Amino acid sequence: MTKPLTPVKVPRPARAKRRMTLKEVERFITLLAEAHPNAESELEFVDDYTLLVAVVLSAQATDASVNRATRGLFRDAPDPAAMVALGEDGVGAHIRSIGLWRTKARNVVTLSQTLLDRYDGRVPRDRAALEALPGVGRKTANVVMNVAFGDSTMAVDTHIFRIGNRTGLAPGKTTRTVEDQLVARIPAPLLRPAHHWLILHGRYVCKARRPECWRCPAQEPCQYTGKVLTPP
Repeated sequence: MTKPLTPVKVPRPARAKRRMTLKEVERFITLLAEAHPNAESELEFVDDYTLLVAVVLSAQATDASVNRATRGLFRDAPDPAAMVALGEDGVGAHIRSIGLWRTKARNVVTLSQTLLDRYDGRVPRDRAALEALPGVGRKTANVVMNVAFGDSTMAVDTHIFRIGNRTGLAPGKTTRTVEDQLVARIPAPLLRPAHHWLILHGRYVCKARRPECWRCPAQEPCQYTGKVLTPP
């Protein structure tokens, strides 16, 4: 008789041993700032409208893949009227290489028409108005408000959510909880640019599968219990 297989226990990934103190939070963010003083969005755009479209397209896609798609798209449709004229099929022809392109093409055309109908073709600064646009959620609105309008918002993507929990910077079970903690705990003068410092840190250093702690400029205040300080 064949013995049943014994379930393999998968160890839980290492996490922060505790939440950072406010002093440690400031130190962590300051060290990231010193390492990346000129950090900014890696999406390519020319104005508020093209930024909004690029961020909508970036959902579940890399910035690099979006940039490749939007170079031709923004050449053919640099404003809402041109995007509506291009239509879903025309937009889709440019963005087939990125995930969920059919839905995104429909959202981009519809939000462009909404901008024309309600806002004279301009991107609204109001959060509620932004989030009412097709394809725009809280994260997208936060990015547009931060980058286009200079507001101190925190867009929590997978990178920032991971860093918030892994390092003890802002632990939370939901992106909104992590966002609220970051907004409350990061010193006000550092909050707006911190969005870029954290995204780039998560993208290139504090990676999902294997954080490269040996390259981390902020390893001292970090509370991650699985630090590897020498490269493999």
